[in-house]
Amino acid sequence: MTALSLFLILLLLLNLADANFFEASQAFLKSAFGGRKYAYLYVTISRCALITGMAIAALIAFRAGLINIGGEGQLVIGGFIAAFISIYSGVTGVAGITLAILSAMIGGGLWAVLAGLMKLKLGVPILVGTLLLNYPARYITSYFVSHPLRDVSSGMPQTHLLDKSLWLPFVEGTRLDIGFMFILIVYAFVLVYSYRTVPGYHAKMTGLSIEFAATSGINIFNTTLKTLAFSGAIAGLVGAIAVLGIHHRFTDGMLVQPLYAWTGIVAALLINLVPWAILPAGFFFASLTSGASGMERTADVPKEIAIIIQGIIILFVAARATSIASGSKKKEEGS
Repeated sequence: MTALSLFLILLLLLNLADANFFEASQAFLKSAFGGRKYAYLYVTISRCALITGMAIAALIAFRAGLINIGGEGQLVIGGFIAAFISIYSGVTGVAGITLAILSAMIGGGLWAVLAGLMKLKLGVPILVGTLLLNYPARYITSYFVSHPLRDVSSGMPQTHLLDKSLWLPFVEGTRLDIGFMFILIVYAFVLVYSYRTVPGYHAKMTGLSIEFAATSGINIFNTTLKTLAFSGAIAGLVGAIAVLGIHHRFTDGMLVQPLYAWTGIVAALLINLVPWAILPAGFFFASLTSGASGMERTADVPKEIAIIIQGIIILFVAARATSIASGSKKKEEGS
């Protein structure tokens, strides 16, 4: 997909919305990167951290041939556990933040491993198992925040507010919490994992050919469960960052409606599962979302245009992947 074709499609969409291109462009840039003391840029960076985290979670599984589209459920479970531990463990300060984050990662990892066990023991495809597990994750957490753990005084289906000592600190002089730093650390770790470690190599080989990997002596059972646990743990971490750093409580639907998990999948597919490119892709989609919201506020352009653009990107990526696969198949038949 060329930048020119995307630009022409954007022009067409703006024309259909009866919007002025230059006015919409200014609104987009200001809302994505500007604002008083760059306030909107900090919002974009915060959103980029969540999208990039979910993109990394998807990339790790996809590279191993595990179509984990259950990031949404793992994200929700992680966020809920982080809120629950923060409120009811009685541990505060740095120790409480650490406990909440680790618990969220364990919860997200175990939720992903459940899909792996369904595949290995019951024959349920990973794609189906991870997708189906999104629903119980959403409904179970919805029940708890709507009934036994609900902050009734707030009038909403949500938990009580976390103690301020458990809020992720802000970067000095800004309203940006340090959650994005956790994602940068994970990003660096994943680069090392993907290119320099034996487990990363095993996962890649399994993704390229499970038969070859098994013949080479790679333990498919262990590789599958470890990779899914790693992927789910990162999704759980993202949920914890959203709770501790942005919302400071768990509200029903707060991690589902922004489409962090699905946008992360799109970002991973856009860069063809190349680990180093996942951060720029996450920033691109975060900017697209922030800018689209600004266009709606100031230029009266529907923010759904951003979703349409994402859908178009998916179609182009899918078409390109199909074309490459068909070309490879023809070469093999020709040889």
